[in-house]
Amino acid sequence: MTQRSVLVVLYDGVQSLDVTGPVEVFAGASRFPGAGYELRTASLDGAPVRASSGLTLVPDGLLADAEPPHTLLVPGGEGTRAPDPALVEWLRTHAPRAERLVSVCTGALLLAGAGLLDGHRVTTHWTVCEHLARTHPAVEVDPDPIFVRDGRLATSAGVTAGIDLALALVEEDHGRDIALAIARHLVVFLRRPGNQAQFSAQLTAQTARREPLREVQHWITENPGADLCVEALAARARLSPRHFARAFQAETGLTPGRYVDRVRLEQARRLLEDTTDGVTGISRACGYGTPEAMRRAFVKALGTAPAEYRRRFRTPPAPGRPATHTRPATG
Repeated sequence: MTQRSVLVVLYDGVQSLDVTGPVEVFAGASRFPGAGYELRTASLDGAPVRASSGLTLVPDGLLADAEPPHTLLVPGGEGTRAPDPALVEWLRTHAPRAERLVSVCTGALLLAGAGLLDGHRVTTHWTVCEHLARTHPAVEVDPDPIFVRDGRLATSAGVTAGIDLALALVEEDHGRDIALAIARHLVVFLRRPGNQAQFSAQLTAQTARREPLREVQHWITENPGADLCVEALAARARLSPRHFARAFQAETGLTPGRYVDRVRLEQARRLLEDTTDGVTGISRACGYGTPEAMRRAFVKALGTAPAEYRRRFRTPPAPGRPATHTRPATG
């Protein structure tokens, strides 16, 4: 089997994990006959680059000397904020020659600047999705998934999502067994598919500045099955319902109802993925009340029913380890 070549672009201000994470995944394939990759790194002038963390990365050579690779990987980092025009021009000229074009995190900004994302559905780190969509209106930016495949183009969200994408590419190239073996060696999950959300409900919303509102946020997270109507939450914050609703949205960026919806959905997803609890019990524990109410919430937010979600995303317990159950909600 012919080795697939992978060329990783380096530049000052690159995020080191955007480089080393995928490289470790691809390098891990070399332990299996016929499944290795020919890995090379290159910078514009061939000189070492300083990563945003302060690490120095030494490339294998110059970008100008690199042969067109099977996979061209463009990592992100602070260096994408004001990129070297020569790097953008090199991408514009040479990236189309690669059979597969991959970006990690804000590496998508470099590809967009080179006009390589126009007409494509992509993702990037959630903090720059709005910026990418605003500055490049011809690009369809999806802020939710951890990675997106669109033909020969693959883009991923922040940092560790590059590992998820690299594992998906290895699985595509060499099969699930090899990808799973690499994931186990690196002690990471293989089960995170591209449509998993980038971040949790708690990270989506801002943390409230005022202590009573922060306490309410924590209460919602710890008690998704409780009465979480605006009146009940306002009482916990010792505010009137109208004042509470206005203050909560002003300080978190979400209405109380929307925040509750996200927390409940996230908790239900986690229980479906990590336990063998029945759908009826999970729906009660997460505040949906009935399986039908939870099903409607899943279909609306994720486009799939709870049972199908569990079938696709639940990880079986390790051999010799009993399945996990949660204690039914009380009170």
